[in-house]
Amino acid sequence: MSGVFEKFGRDLLFALDPETAHGISIAALKSGVPLLCPPGKASHRLRTRVAGIDFPNPLGMAAGYDKNAEAPDGLLRLGFGFAEVGTVTPLPQPGNPRPRIFRLPRDGAVINRLGFNNEGHEKAFARLSRGRRRGVIGVNIGANKDSADRVADYELGVRRFAGVASYLTVNISSPNTPGLRNLQGREMLAELLSRVMAARDASSKVPVFLKIAPDLEEAELDDIAAELLDKSVDGLIVSNTTIGRPAIHDDPGAVESGGLSGCPLFGRSTAMLAKMRRRVGSDMPVVGVGGVNSAETALEKIRAGADLVQLYTGLIYAGPSLPGRIVGGMDRFAASEGLKNVREIRDSRLAHWADQPI
Repeated sequence: MSGVFEKFGRDLLFALDPETAHGISIAALKSGVPLLCPPGKASHRLRTRVAGIDFPNPLGMAAGYDKNAEAPDGLLRLGFGFAEVGTVTPLPQPGNPRPRIFRLPRDGAVINRLGFNNEGHEKAFARLSRGRRRGVIGVNIGANKDSADRVADYELGVRRFAGVASYLTVNISSPNTPGLRNLQGREMLAELLSRVMAARDASSKVPVFLKIAPDLEEAELDDIAAELLDKSVDGLIVSNTTIGRPAIHDDPGAVESGGLSGCPLFGRSTAMLAKMRRRVGSDMPVVGVGGVNSAETALEKIRAGADLVQLYTGLIYAGPSLPGRIVGGMDRFAASEGLKNVREIRDSRLAHWADQPI
């Protein structure tokens, strides 16, 4: 019965423009509406410790959904093991002109060119500072579009949120802020990571992750991995949306500019994940994102080298029961295979994915 109600709710939301529908979903999570089918308690087989943090399960909500830290507790109630809020910039900014989100239902995909629209550091900080955190909440930090010193914006983000975040993500991979991805180049990345890690060390010991784009060449991956290791960054998230258009249907929205997320991103982002795992070694925490919409796709990210997995677009199409279904499916798989922990399958298909062309 819950599936019927969920489909009905999705159909109603899909009758609205994407940003209106998104606002309604955030309001529902904030309200604490009881779930029709609340997820069960996570099994010990899914618990994992990554970057010094204890995660009840390895599935997280990716940044981009809860940009202003309005509903992280609601997301955790859906069954996610962690939630990442943001991207948050020092000053509020409206982002790019509307329309700027386009659904591609036949592909289970979305194109967005939002441009870091958010209410700024102060409002997000105030929300995260209220009360006691109920779980693992990361904060994804970015730079204002018109900033004179974008690296300084990331330093401000580290200092502002170090005391209220379980971990911080330095997002230099959005395609919707002109010039932002240039920070992935080695010289600029070296300066960014040096300053960010110095700001972190002066504030706290909160783990810092770097989030990269899927639209990189092999030589660029070499440079990024070298800087991550040299600067002792705590972890890596692979990947953000793609400016490519891999294997999507001829849909009116497909011609729109922006970053593509969802099912078509799975292959490229998973290959990128494995290639980076090879480069950074076995110890660095790696989070796999892109095209996760089932227990099997989540498990495949782990086989390709991920310690943790995130999703966003899959929730748009599958509804709020998806996290519980994925976590349950992962646990059943671990039990059927006699695994003490699902992490035992990590890297089991690393060679397959790392050898895929990008």
